[in-house]
Amino acid sequence: MSRVAEKPQCSQEVLNALTNMANSRTVEVRMAERAKIVLMSVEGTADVDIAEKLGIRPNTVGMWRQRFIKRGLEGLRDLPRPGKKPTYDPVETRKSILEILETPPPVGQATWDGKSVANALNISDDKVWRVLRAEGICLQRQRSWRVSADVNFVAKAVDIIGLYLNPPQNAIVLSVDEKPSIQAIERPVGYVYTSNRKIVRGFKSAYKRNGALNLFAALEVATGHITTQITERKRRIEFLEFMDQLSNDYPAGQEIHVVMDNYCVHKRRDIWLGEHPNFSFHFTPTSASWLNMVEIWFGVMTRKALKGGNFASRSELAKAINDFISVYNSKAEPFVWRKREVKGSQLRNTIVNLCN
Repeated sequence: MSRVAEKPQCSQEVLNALTNMANSRTVEVRMAERAKIVLMSVEGTADVDIAEKLGIRPNTVGMWRQRFIKRGLEGLRDLPRPGKKPTYDPVETRKSILEILETPPPVGQATWDGKSVANALNISDDKVWRVLRAEGICLQRQRSWRVSADVNFVAKAVDIIGLYLNPPQNAIVLSVDEKPSIQAIERPVGYVYTSNRKIVRGFKSAYKRNGALNLFAALEVATGHITTQITERKRRIEFLEFMDQLSNDYPAGQEIHVVMDNYCVHKRRDIWLGEHPNFSFHFTPTSASWLNMVEIWFGVMTRKALKGGNFASRSELAKAINDFISVYNSKAEPFVWRKREVKGSQLRNTIVNLCN
């Protein structure tokens, strides 16, 4: 008398989980197949018929049916496998990599890289990079900063950041600066198909200069709105003309605070300020242009409107700038001041100090 295969028993909740697994397009194929085996076994289908329908061997059906009966859904997963023993001790390898980064790099190199670390320790490149990624160490990425030597840095910085975060009631805060010598560069640009089957932007290395323009810009801190003036020169007279334009854009008597740097064209302003008593100038500390918020907008404009552009004349360059400004102002939003404090004491000469 032939033996009858034991029929799996399961709750409705487990049955629903098996159904979802069998019909899912995201789980592994092998897991979906095992779920189908169990579902058909629950229905009473013989192992031979299940094997024929799924294109597998009957003993495979019997194995997964028995595993489910003994361990439920967990039984459908592969059992742990010992695998190959680790080649390197993870603790000692990490320690060796971090320690060697504190030593002088190989002769002929300014800094360590993954390949040189692997060669020095006689381990694989992959192991080195796994450790570096786990520790968040980027050997080639760099970050620089400039520490202002202005003796009045704290007072000036507090004044400017206070205007950004808590401006006087009913006052307008403007961040003003100029982007000088924007060149109208003409050269073919487009897309190229590279040898590694990537499509990238391409441009010819040879180019023609068709003149340059200067851009004065004022960022209204509270709204993000930009007011600009394009000029061919950047003398004090052009700067004061731009300030006259700003004065005309706001109601007479409106209290306006202007943040700007100490560039030469911004100086000798006493006569103009005497004629416009509603304006107050606030100057950033020396070597601290990052305190001028309009610099953020200049970066956005450069990336979106200038980088990779092709301008046959200064008029084309001016049109590109004005078009960008028009679109930008239609959906302008204020920048959120998130500059973090930068100290010279943040510099560490050893990676171990940062990782431990």
